[in-house]
Amino acid sequence: MIIGVPKEIKNNESRVSATPAAVSSLVKAGHTVKVERGAGTMSNYSDEEYEKAGGQIVSSPMEAWDAELVYKVKEPLEEEYKYFRENQIIYTYLHLSANKSLTKAMLDSKVVGIAYETVQIGRSLPLLKPMSEVAGRVAAIEGVHYLQKTKGGAGMLVSGVPGVKPVHAVVLGGGVAGTAAIRMLAGMGARVTVLDIVLERLGELVDIFGTQIETRYSNPVNIEESVKDAELVISTVLIPGKKAPQLISEEHVKMMKEGSVIVDVAIDQGGSTDITVNNPPTTHDNPTFVKHGVIHYSVANIPGAVPMTSTAALSNATTGYLLKIANLGWKEACRTIPELSLGVNIAEGFVTYKNVADDLDFEYTPISKLL
Repeated sequence: MIIGVPKEIKNNESRVSATPAAVSSLVKAGHTVKVERGAGTMSNYSDEEYEKAGGQIVSSPMEAWDAELVYKVKEPLEEEYKYFRENQIIYTYLHLSANKSLTKAMLDSKVVGIAYETVQIGRSLPLLKPMSEVAGRVAAIEGVHYLQKTKGGAGMLVSGVPGVKPVHAVVLGGGVAGTAAIRMLAGMGARVTVLDIVLERLGELVDIFGTQIETRYSNPVNIEESVKDAELVISTVLIPGKKAPQLISEEHVKMMKEGSVIVDVAIDQGGSTDITVNNPPTTHDNPTFVKHGVIHYSVANIPGAVPMTSTAALSNATTGYLLKIANLGWKEACRTIPELSLGVNIAEGFVTYKNVADDLDFEYTPISKLL
């Protein structure tokens, strides 16, 4: 199979989908890998390393996209839609429920869209997990950073000092990203409250962190009380493939102290606060905006800030499935690996993932009908 690795063009997206080691694995399996010149530079991988691994360096996006399978990090942007062609496989993060124009472009061109974020084993999302680990950690670091007075924040030290209270940090969602944020915040000495609707998960978090955290069941009353008292809120709520639920209302934000910070990790799926969902996602160039005296950080590609870590983690997770798709074709790979079939959001002009169809009001076609 001919596999293309384009250079990412989203604002400050410094990751690349394939490491040279991944390229080597694909080439040894008999596939051709075309890597756009400079695609790995920001992740500290040179064109020469890709060539040594057996990859072909191509000079333009058009050449990289001229492939049977396109291996990416982030969803295609509008300027990339022109490269779509029927039966081409696009293997990447898609987040289609938050992007009707991309969904329509993929349907019209009859590409096959396999989304990392909906490949699922039980409750686990193995291709989303590594970036959730990164995003949760970076969210905590950025949230604490913007609490500094010099950054417009309240001017609080996360840990406090003897005789002075620490920051109260509230984490909505106790999944992978939430747990990563909790780990960082607790380690920095914050007072941490975590809310989740799964009592079993709250119990697991208590087993992990003990008295370093407090847990509350996630309902409107507890969310309001917790957010109102917080200096830092990190929202990581996730329903696989579906628009994020908007748990933090504008009224909640108005109750917060001036100079507090909200980090919306769920912005990829549309955003989980009334304010972020009604504003365009921010970028690494301009990562925050202020409303009602509260700083909002809603960057849609948080892990892109740390590409040397993120690229390696993402490639480690995604390359094994990619080899199966390339070796067997996407249909046989899905028949062989049930969790991979859940990653197919678009195929042959149909929406094949129910949450996407429901959110965007498209007809739903079960993937089983195409296999």
